[in-house]
Formats: sequence, structure tokens, C-alpha cells
Amino acid sequence: MSDSSTIDSQGQLLTNDGVPLKESLRKSLRRTKIRSSLLLLPPLLFLLIMFVTPIGSLLSRSVDDISINTVFPQTFAQYELWEDKSIIPSEEMFAAVINDIRVTHKLENSEGKNIGKNLLGKAGTRMTYEYSGWRSLLLKTVKSAIKVNKRSKEEIKPYTWEAPYKEKMIKRDKRWGKIEFWQSLGAMKDPYTMGYYLNAVDLRYDANKNVIEKEEYLKIYKTIWMRTLQVSLMVTIFCLLLAYPVSYLLATLPMRTSNLLMICVLMPFWTSLLVRIVAWMIMLQQNGVVNDTLLTVLPCIYEGPINLPFFGETNIDLCFSDEDRIPMMYNFTGTIIVMTQVLLPFMILPIYSVMKGIPPSYMKAAQNLGATPTRAFIRVYMPQSVPGIGAGCILVFIVAIGYYITPELVGGKDGLMIGNFVAREMQQTLNWGLAAAMGAILLAAVLTLYWAYDRLIGIDNLKMG
Repeated sequence: MSDSSTIDSQGQLLTNDGVPLKESLRKSLRRTKIRSSLLLLPPLLFLLIMFVTPIGSLLSRSVDDISINTVFPQTFAQYELWEDKSIIPSEEMFAAVINDIRVTHKLENSEGKNIGKNLLGKAGTRMTYEYSGWRSLLLKTVKSAIKVNKRSKEEIKPYTWEAPYKEKMIKRDKRWGKIEFWQSLGAMKDPYTMGYYLNAVDLRYDANKNVIEKEEYLKIYKTIWMRTLQVSLMVTIFCLLLAYPVSYLLATLPMRTSNLLMICVLMPFWTSLLVRIVAWMIMLQQNGVVNDTLLTVLPCIYEGPINLPFFGETNIDLCFSDEDRIPMMYNFTGTIIVMTQVLLPFMILPIYSVMKGIPPSYMKAAQNLGATPTRAFIRVYMPQSVPGIGAGCILVFIVAIGYYITPELVGGKDGLMIGNFVAREMQQTLNWGLAAAMGAILLAAVLTLYWAYDRLIGIDNLKMG
């Protein structure tokens, strides 16, 4: 029984400090929760800053068209009133363009520095993404639109261009008289747009913002998406075919031999990726190690005429000569070979870790019950290795689908993947909206794959070791 000195007048248990035990436990539990929260705070902040924020920025950039609407509000308002979009718009549309240019050109930031010129330049770049030539047309028109009459005695100098503007603008540049330029404004008239996503799959908006296909000579992205999917699947399959027997050897051989083979598997991680790719470039070129070896090893079986039934005398050439060297660089084949070698360890390690946990006694028991070694392997051993296969396939496919450096160096024009085009839009054309849209589609593809795996096999069965 408790000592009576530890119980207060209300019958509550007290600690040595005279505090009710229930309240003391509540305070202790609160302190524990606070300490746990403080321990979780750094990784949560890291996750938020390094992953959630960039992904949120990516998704917002892929639909953002606010900047162009800020520069040309009157123009887009007039565009909504433009009824027959098969003919050149009226004077009001031309006047709206000039007014927007003049208003934007005078804009200043909080420090009094002019930001209008920069905004007009960015607007021209955005418009060029929809129709080529907009930037040069806009900047050429800006020079005339903002020019003032310096001879005027008025305090505020008037502009040299006065209404009506339609004829003046067409005279300044004949492109203002082309209907295609005006129709392209329809894709940009809303602050938020799905145009970048449409562009990423070779679609676009027409003048009435209906979704249509691009012209045939502009269709490139569907081919690149299919090639990316094809390369990722082929690399995943080849890695699985090569990794499964290697993993089985690693899991069943004696420890000393297994450790030696494991060192060989892990050795690529200790070598720079760029160095490995350059080594493959030397090996796969026309006069490289692989072709020289084939030229040396393959014998000349027969070369000359031979009589064949139904075909008569036919020349047969079964010799591997200099003319038969296999092109394996700067093409689709080179991309597959190098990516398979680079990603092979990512398939071996998950499969090996699962196989290592399969008791050898299962195979022996199956054979004791009358199964042949092959049947025992297929019916007993392989099903238990499926979680490792699933983990390896997902890991390799996800890494392969966004690969950049290997296709860039060895792929040539036939081996480029969507990652290379994302980099191109980011670094060369500066079309960050399109790059963000393609990145978002890649993210959606990976999440879809993850969801499909969960439905078919189950994430609970996913094992990395």
C-alpha cells in the first residue's frame, strides 16, 4: 500500500515534490512530445526546403502566364472583343498594343529604377514561344511607340506616333498585317494556362483557344516521349536479365567469393560517372575496342558464290571486315549499352538483398518432395525474390526515365531523351514554363508507376534490403 504521506486530502497520489502524480505525468508527456517535435523539425525543414518548395515552384511555373497579362492588359481585353479572328483586328486592338507598350515602358520599382524595358523584353520572349518572330517585332515597335517629339515646346513632350496606329504599325513592320501573329495571342490571354503542357505533347491552342495538333514539321515531343519510355523499359529489362543471375551467384556462393564479386559490383560507384562514359565512348567508337575485337575474333566463314535452291547462284559474304564495323556511338544503341552498364548495380543490390534472406532449405525441401532443381527454382525460389525484382525495376526505371548526361554524350540525335530537352529549354531557349511542364509530366509518370506497382504487387512487398 502507498504511504499516507503521498496522498493529499482529495485522495490524489503525489510525487516527492508534492505535485499530483497525474499532473506530473502530463507535464512529462508534454516535454517528451516537444523534444520529439524538435528532433523532427530539422528533417522536416530540409524536406520542405529541398523537395516540397521546388516541386511547388515547378508546378506553378508550368501554368503561370501572369507576366504577359500584366504587360498587355488592354490588348487582351480587346482580344476578347475581337469577333472575326480570320481577319486583321480593328484600330482599337492596335491602339491597345501601343497604349500597353507606353504604360509598361514607364513602370518603375520601389527604388525608382525603370523595370518596364525588362518586362517588355520578357513579354516578347514569352510571345515568341507561341509564334516565332514576336520578340523582334515587339522590340522594333517599342522604339517607335515611345519616341517623343523633342521639338515640341510643351512641358510633357508628345509622342511622335499619334492615332490612328494601324497603318503606321503595318508600315513600320509588315508582320503586324499577318493574321498568325494576332491569332497567337489567344493562347496567352489568361493568367493561367495549360499551353505549356499541350506544347509538351505536340498540341497547341488556336485563336479561339481550342486544342489542336501542331503542324507536322513542329511535332517532336511525342517522338521524344516514346523514345524515353522505350529506352527506360529496355534498360530496365536488360538490367534485370543481367542482374538476376549475378544476384543469385552473390547470394549462393561462399562468403569469400561472394565478397569479391560484390566488390566488382560496387566498384562503379567509386569511379566518376563521366570517366565511365568516356571509357565507353572509346570502346564503342567505329575504331574502338569492341569493333576491333569482333574483327579479330569472328572468323571468315565463307565468301563467294554458292548455288541455292530456287535462287540459283548467289554471292555469300560471311566475313566480318572493316566495312562491317557496327556503329554503336552517337545513336540509340550506344545509349542503351551505356545506360545498362551504369544502372546495373541499382538492379543487383535490391535483388541480392532479398535473395540473401531466402533460406536455402526451401530449395532442398522442394527437391526432397520430388521437384526437379529447375521446377524448384521457378516455383519456390523465384516468387520469393519478386519484392527485390520490383524494387530494382522501379529504381532503375525511375532513374532511367530522367537520365541526362549519358544520352547527351553518347546518344547523338537518335538517342536523346526528354531530360535532354528539359535541359535545352532551361539553358538555351529559356522557356522555363515548358521545361517545368515536361518535368511535371515526368513526375506524374513516376507517381503513376508507383501507384500501379502498389495496386498490382503492393508497396508492403517492396524491399530494398
